[in-house]
Amino acid sequence: MSRVAIVAALEREVRPLTKKWHVSEKEYEGRKFRFFENNETVLVCGGIGAEAARRSAQAVIALYQPKIIYSVGFAGALDKRLRVGDIVEPARIIDASDGSSIKMNCGEGLLVSFESVATAEQKKKLADSYGAQAVDMEAAAVATAAEAGGAAFAAIKVVSDETEHSLPSMERFIDSHGQLLERQFAIFAALRPWLWISVLRLGRNSARASRVLCERLRMIEHRSSGLRDGAGLEVVNRR
Repeated sequence: MSRVAIVAALEREVRPLTKKWHVSEKEYEGRKFRFFENNETVLVCGGIGAEAARRSAQAVIALYQPKIIYSVGFAGALDKRLRVGDIVEPARIIDASDGSSIKMNCGEGLLVSFESVATAEQKKKLADSYGAQAVDMEAAAVATAAEAGGAAFAAIKVVSDETEHSLPSMERFIDSHGQLLERQFAIFAALRPWLWISVLRLGRNSARASRVLCERLRMIEHRSSGLRDGAGLEVVNRR
């Protein structure tokens, strides 16, 4: 059993945190997952997108029975004041696929979970439609799994791209398990010089965002040993 579970999309988002953690591979419902464990915290990187996030959250709940689950990782800014490396800990999450809303007992502002990597134009539409500060792809799915599994929930996201920045289209480079096909994307980008500046910016921004996120998560990991009987945990409320 673990007091705290952390669900991220990709290992590169959390590598500065987990590089010295114990790694184990376990199977759940016919799929294999890599779990990173340290003291009373377990972390799983389930892949990109809502379905991958849901599967990994269900696996960590079934195998570790955590008291609280954090959805963590990169997010796109919808608020023009947000910069790369800014931390977003929302009080409410909206699932753009069905409009459902999930409210936590702490945090500030609103995060919207969208079905794909949002372009600059899509970010503007999401900001106008929901009044959200940031957009991700996984938080709503993890929150739903936490609610079904009887665990408390919170989200910690870090801005990796600002409002006017459009990432290269990535959908074709995400496999059926939600994993990024990095080699194929690198070859694709190398043959298209007009993408080089955008890809270099993506790498630089991702590295900075990962460092800041992991600094925040270290605080969560150190605090986890002090939790007793669910004291101070955030509760999911669906509205």
